[in-house]
Amino acid sequence: MAFVGSLLSLTAIVLAIILHEMAHGYAALILGDDTAKKAGRLTLNPLHHIDPFGTVLLPLILVGLNNGIVFGWAKPVPVNFHRLRNNPKDMLIVSGAGVFVNFVLAFLAGLILKFMLFLPDILYLFIFYFFISNLILAFFNLLPIPPLDGSKLFLGWINKKWAIQYVSSEYYGLISLMILIIIIPMVGDFLGLSVISPLHWYLSHSLSWFINIIGG
Repeated sequence: MAFVGSLLSLTAIVLAIILHEMAHGYAALILGDDTAKKAGRLTLNPLHHIDPFGTVLLPLILVGLNNGIVFGWAKPVPVNFHRLRNNPKDMLIVSGAGVFVNFVLAFLAGLILKFMLFLPDILYLFIFYFFISNLILAFFNLLPIPPLDGSKLFLGWINKKWAIQYVSSEYYGLISLMILIIIIPMVGDFLGLSVISPLHWYLSHSLSWFINIIGG
């Protein structure tokens, strides 16, 4: 049963990640940029979206750590912001489209869990993981850390040198994320300290807040 649960959890998070990225691509297409369409990224085929670390290895590591939080990311959908019709408004819409879709999917999954009481156990478990995965992905991407969507939503529209440099500093952003996601919890476990990861604290409280809103 533990294996089935892990498989359902990984499937749910991968699906949530793919839909998140497709939302960026479709938003860009509607607003004038067909770069993602030409790159073949407007598809549910996971082979077109997989990032070896963010889509496969990181979720597996988090499942192994067994801290109750599993998430990841796909290859970013290519978007040419210069081809959008109305910048910076369109850039904000494209950047926020993935988070918006994750919140909508989480809301719909939450309604199913609340009102459809006679679902088969495996289907109920998958929808539950899909609900949690979309919430985690949405709140995770709202963090204003490059290359996450939050960095573009909060700073990407500011036409200043420091803002452009910050949003573009993906290498240092990824290092910061790895410290938050993996290093701090692992060091705490190694030292036998009950250290709660700041990221785990943020995500768990964000999930509780959303669940309370929809009447969970």
